[in-house]
Amino acid sequence: MCVGFMAWYNGNSGFSILDMYSGGYQMEESMKDYNELLEESYSLMGDGVHDTDALLAWRRAAELKESQENLTVTVTGIVKGGVVADFEGIRAFIPVSKLDLERIDDCNPFLGKEIEVRVFEADIDEDKLILSAKEILKEKQEILKKKKVSDVKVGQVFHGVVATIKDYGAFIDLGEGLSGLVHISQISHKRIKHPSVVLKAGDNVDVKVIDIKDGKISLSIKVLMEDLEEQAETEEEIVIPESEEIGTSLGDLLKGFKFD
Repeated sequence: MCVGFMAWYNGNSGFSILDMYSGGYQMEESMKDYNELLEESYSLMGDGVHDTDALLAWRRAAELKESQENLTVTVTGIVKGGVVADFEGIRAFIPVSKLDLERIDDCNPFLGKEIEVRVFEADIDEDKLILSAKEILKEKQEILKKKKVSDVKVGQVFHGVVATIKDYGAFIDLGEGLSGLVHISQISHKRIKHPSVVLKAGDNVDVKVIDIKDGKISLSIKVLMEDLEEQAETEEEIVIPESEEIGTSLGDLLKGFKFD
């Protein structure tokens, strides 16, 4: 072991171990460096339970947990409550709740697939390495949602579905991952005590975008109804002449022509 360490030390420290005694370095500083490198080598020699490769893998897992850096693993098996994957020789567990944003009833489609994950928990003492894809998927979903919201314009009309009812209004599913809020004051011309007086979950509604702020879409049913009523009134004001007034007789058509 000592011979191997001396060879490693001489090749990586930038100077020979003999230099400590031949001059150029103070003995106190050199021995301090020697002790630090020796301790480092001991930390990677194994602990009787984990070999050197396993210790390095656990150290890497702890670093990834700290940095929350993404990594790619391949699902190698299906177990109760989730799937397992290999991480540098360590068996890692991915709970079914951490595989996707949607509920998963069958994990078999994930078998053999590569998925992007982060280290959720790394505990060498408990031999527990848990990975998660959920946070990455959520971030990607948010980026996509922001892009879609940026394409929405004030004044745009949507056909949506009432998703949930709250005391202060109703959330409308606009499709393609978009949703917006119709405040209680924007539901009806009449004053109502609760949105459920007019709406219920699952109702199909037409809504108009009246504001977009901080990625949140404000909708109105009332404003759209006012627009439709105004349009109807405008159409009623158009007077169509009677048929006699717009008709033309044969005499009128021939008037002014000379015939021999």
